[in-house]
Amino acid sequence: MSIKKQINLIKAQIGKNVCLVAVSKTKTELKIKEAYDSGQRVFGENKVQELVSKQNNLPKDINWHMIGHLQRNKVKYIAPFIKLIHGVDNMKLLREIDKQARKNERVIDCLIQIKISNEESKFGIDYKEANEWLKTDLLLNFKNIRITGFMGMASNTNNELILSKEFSTLNNFFNMHENTNLKTLSMGMSNDYLLAIKNGSNMIRVGSNIFGARK
Repeated sequence: MSIKKQINLIKAQIGKNVCLVAVSKTKTELKIKEAYDSGQRVFGENKVQELVSKQNNLPKDINWHMIGHLQRNKVKYIAPFIKLIHGVDNMKLLREIDKQARKNERVIDCLIQIKISNEESKFGIDYKEANEWLKTDLLLNFKNIRITGFMGMASNTNNELILSKEFSTLNNFFNMHENTNLKTLSMGMSNDYLLAIKNGSNMIRVGSNIFGARK
């Protein structure tokens, strides 16, 4: 099935209220352009060098999301153009994003990454620490970032009971803050995005279901 057909199929499944982030890591600029020509405008990358190269060569109205683990010393390379940073999980990173955003006279949107899985390979802060960030004045020090929601990466499993519990717990936490400016809940990837949406996700990160399995 073509990239265009895959995108149209996913968008028909998820409806207009869910943002589809096309995960284009390791994909060629030609494939990304094919998705772009199909109407897709939001793309996610997890390596800064690859992201910068693609941003330089592809249409400037693409909304680029940084979805991987971001090192502080790499923030300066994406600060001029990045639309959303998904994986913010420590204060030092927030300070650096704020600093580089200020240099570029921008306000950069960020998601707090919550660790919803017990897997050691997953990043994120726990719910208690996230609450402390949001209920204290910690975030008021940053004038050039905007926390717009949460991101969570579920366990690498086909067990829907485990996945539903992880997704629903993060959704409940998200709903506790519904009267704030937090509007984005990024959960769900190619193998579990429908379950994530069922449990409240309004942003999904889908790669292989659009571009095909990684080689």
